[in-house]
Amino acid sequence: MRRTGILFCLVLLLNLAGYAQTVIDIDTARLLGLTNSKDIAGSDASVRTALLNERSQLYSMLPQVSAGYSASANFLQSSEFVNPVDSFRAGVSLSLNYSIQTGGNDFISMSINKIKTDIERINSLSTYYKVLESIDSAYYSVLRAAAAFESAESSLRAANLALEIATVRFNNGIINQIDYLEAQANRESSENTYNQNRRSLTLSMITLKDLIGVQGDIILEPVNFSIYDDVLRRLAVISNEEADVLYSSLWNAMLANNPSLKTAALNTQVAEMNYTNFFRSYAPTLSIGVNFGDILSYSTNNGFSGPDKFNGSISLRGTIPIDFWNQSIKIENQKRTLDNSSNSFANTLNDSQKNLLSNLYDVLSQAGSVLSSRRSLEIAQNRYDYQMERYRLSQSSVKDVGDASISLMNSQNNLNNANYTFLQRLSTLRSLCALDDEERLINILLGR
Repeated sequence: MRRTGILFCLVLLLNLAGYAQTVIDIDTARLLGLTNSKDIAGSDASVRTALLNERSQLYSMLPQVSAGYSASANFLQSSEFVNPVDSFRAGVSLSLNYSIQTGGNDFISMSINKIKTDIERINSLSTYYKVLESIDSAYYSVLRAAAAFESAESSLRAANLALEIATVRFNNGIINQIDYLEAQANRESSENTYNQNRRSLTLSMITLKDLIGVQGDIILEPVNFSIYDDVLRRLAVISNEEADVLYSSLWNAMLANNPSLKTAALNTQVAEMNYTNFFRSYAPTLSIGVNFGDILSYSTNNGFSGPDKFNGSISLRGTIPIDFWNQSIKIENQKRTLDNSSNSFANTLNDSQKNLLSNLYDVLSQAGSVLSSRRSLEIAQNRYDYQMERYRLSQSSVKDVGDASISLMNSQNNLNNANYTFLQRLSTLRSLCALDDEERLINILLGR
């Protein structure tokens, strides 16, 4: 409750502070998004429903107590009207029935309902990780769009400066009209890219704010990519043998935690119990019942009185189906359901292996892309600085500067894409292994 109160105050401040921009980090965004998620609220409701079904099955195994009441009065006797009050009578009865032996069906049904509750809990956990991954993706998308917008803004400033220089030189007759028109074209192209990236940033921010339930203006805390340097350097040059060991470690974590694998295994277990439970319908049932009659009665003539009798009974009931053609079809259907559940588990296991391997190699590939993009950006920056200085000294053309500017912007975008794609792949890998936090995943990737 304390955590909820703190979160409520945080959301209230974010929504009311429309005039001020609030800085939030990835952890705050996750907390807000998880609290705001309708999917998580729906999965919680499903868990509560499963718990109620489980309790209902448990209560059905307890003695069944029922109470009844009755009241009567005569207003006509021997064709003559009489005062109904004189013949008024009322009573309250009580009965108790308990099934002693049901062939074990109740216990199996109770076990099935308990497993179904566990399945709903696991599905809720799966929803949690899906929502968490979507929040991470939206957060990183905003940062990616912001980085692209900053790169486009820098490129636009460079194009404006190049155009200013070109205008002066064209007016002084130093350059021809073709170079001047090219400088204008470069500037217009840069402005168009700038506007497109600004719209992308706006749309990304709207998506994130809708996901975390915030209306006010926010600023996202940037990611400190230096904390990933160690894992980037290791994964970028990892050998095949080390990659196999890393896959084994992640697979063990996935087997222990992945919600899809757990759900598939439990569904198979439910199918086995239903198949077994079907044959128990042939077993007889034994029940005992006691009827206490009127435990309390009242009449106008005798007033209140207690119970005068009670009845008890024991019954044995069983069914033996003899329509073997129908029973064989039912048995076959139950067997097919069990086989389908087993096949579904095998397919889930196979798909999980492929997904883990694919995402792991995506992470390895992106780690190499991040490091190579860093080197490419450094080269592109040096080239742009060199061409711009030569342009100021009238030793290079507008085209040279424009090409260097485009190359620099592309290199910046490539690095941004590599950085945030790497983070998104980490988030997906964390969801597959159902790990509590990113630090545990990083330790596994570092071989700790």
